Amino acid sequence: MIDVLLITGLSGAGRSQAADVMEDLGWSVVDNLPTPLVEKIVDLASGPASTLGKLALVVGTGAHQSDILTAIENVEAAGHRVQILFLEASTPELVRRYEATRRRHPLDTGKTRLLDAIEMERQVLDAVKGEADLVIDTTDLNVHQLKARLVANFPPEPDRPTLQVALMSFGYKHGLPLDADIVMDVRFLPNPHWDESLRPLTGLDDPVRNYVLRSEAMAFIESFQSLLLQLLPSYAAEGKSYLTIAIGCTGGQHRSVAVIEQLAGWLRSSGYPPRITHRDLHRSAR
Repeated sequence: MIDVLLITGLSGAGRSQAADVMEDLGWSVVDNLPTPLVEKIVDLASGPASTLGKLALVVGTGAHQSDILTAIENVEAAGHRVQILFLEASTPELVRRYEATRRRHPLDTGKTRLLDAIEMERQVLDAVKGEADLVIDTTDLNVHQLKARLVANFPPEPDRPTLQVALMSFGYKHGLPLDADIVMDVRFLPNPHWDESLRPLTGLDDPVRNYVLRSEAMAFIESFQSLLLQLLPSYAAEGKSYLTIAIGCTGGQHRSVAVIEQLAGWLRSSGYPPRITHRDLHRSAR
């Protein structure tokens, strides 16, 4: 038995955006799935060799969505837990979105006005909407607000943070990282490069770590951690999925590496296990 979420609703109302959010929340997602394939996909996902526990299926556009209720009955009869998420929006907003993207409505035969195609789809899906477990009107929602609504209704597993944090050390002499969201400069700390016994080592070695992480560095790290305690939940609430924090020193060998490793331990204990990259560690320290 697996959890199955059927994402359906009006074309242009945000089904693909909802699919992206559900994937970030740990669901296995199949987008733009024809209704006749729903039962087959669920059978494959719940087979003896499968390790999937949560499956989100975005039902394909157009009139075929009207058959979804029959598919749901069959999936539930097989013992699976099924929920329906229905997305809708006002007709003026759907018209605006189609005009902005210049895409063709799936029920537009070439002889049908866009307004008529939208209303036709509303009628086709009226029964599906009536059976939905959750209906979200996306008329006045941006992508971040939609994500917040979905996270509230489908919270992630306790050990899966919604915000993925990446830590990167780098050397300023090799250039700023282009993909960093937060950049901190630790060139104010004493530089192990000027100690000949430490120069060949890196911030991953204990002698360098002990040299760098003295009282001045720890005071900075503790202040930075206090700032992150405020920022990280706010970034997650805003709908951000990935956050890259870059710490830079001169060459990216010693100070930035040691500080990143210290921050990583704190982030793990705070529920944000980070991905660590030491961008310039492979470069010569000389």
